[in-house]
Amino acid sequence: MDALRPIPELVNLSGKTAIVTGGAMGIGYGIAYRLAEAGANVLIADRSKEAADEAAAKLAANGWRASAIATDVSDAAQVAQMTASAAATYGSLDILVNNAGIYPNVPMLQITEAQFDTIVAVNLKGVHLCTQAAAVQMIKQGASGCIINITSVDAIHPSMVGLATYDATKHGVWGYTKNTALELAPHRIRVNAIAPGGISTPGAGAGKVSEDVLKPFIEKIPMKRLGEPDDIGTVALFLASDMARYMTGAQVVVDGGVLLS
Repeated sequence: MDALRPIPELVNLSGKTAIVTGGAMGIGYGIAYRLAEAGANVLIADRSKEAADEAAAKLAANGWRASAIATDVSDAAQVAQMTASAAATYGSLDILVNNAGIYPNVPMLQITEAQFDTIVAVNLKGVHLCTQAAAVQMIKQGASGCIINITSVDAIHPSMVGLATYDATKHGVWGYTKNTALELAPHRIRVNAIAPGGISTPGAGAGKVSEDVLKPFIEKIPMKRLGEPDDIGTVALFLASDMARYMTGAQVVVDGGVLLS
């Protein structure tokens, strides 16, 4: 048996470059923060260049290497530019976090074709476009790589009426994770997923959801609280690090136990 490597070495991402889509705030920023803290160069990709710039500046203020790019993940040309930017700026692309996603609450009987197409384009097609572009770059480099997809507990069990299309995309991303893990394993690229439960982000909690809706939701969570973006950030760091070097095709549920209820 080889000598065991110390923990600080296992989680050290120095010299590696990560892209975090939807990384300007919420879960995405929580992930970007932990990857940057561990030494990775981080490219924050977000539809809002202003928000991405602000997030990158906050990371840089800590002495970490971070930059920003405006990217619509449903647009292949913009995704190609995003991937090329990471490699050109930092010399490689080693980690991709597919976090960008939208979750309009529209009942199935009321959703329009345009709304359906938009959700699928961002949540599922976007994951494919980013994964394909990143994998091509990683294979070209001839080194190992890591892809982390953010799914949802809704990829396992529905949480509420109004998210049928969202749930379908998250089930799709989970299936896509497993199959691409098979395809990319020979190239030493690991592909895993994180399934968050309720997380307090700018789009949920923090005054954005009424107390009448939020309170019964929290009551269903065995840990009796919403998660924080850092609860996902630390798990992403684990999956991106050598601590998870023998994991691929896995989905880590981070939900405070809500699926138990």
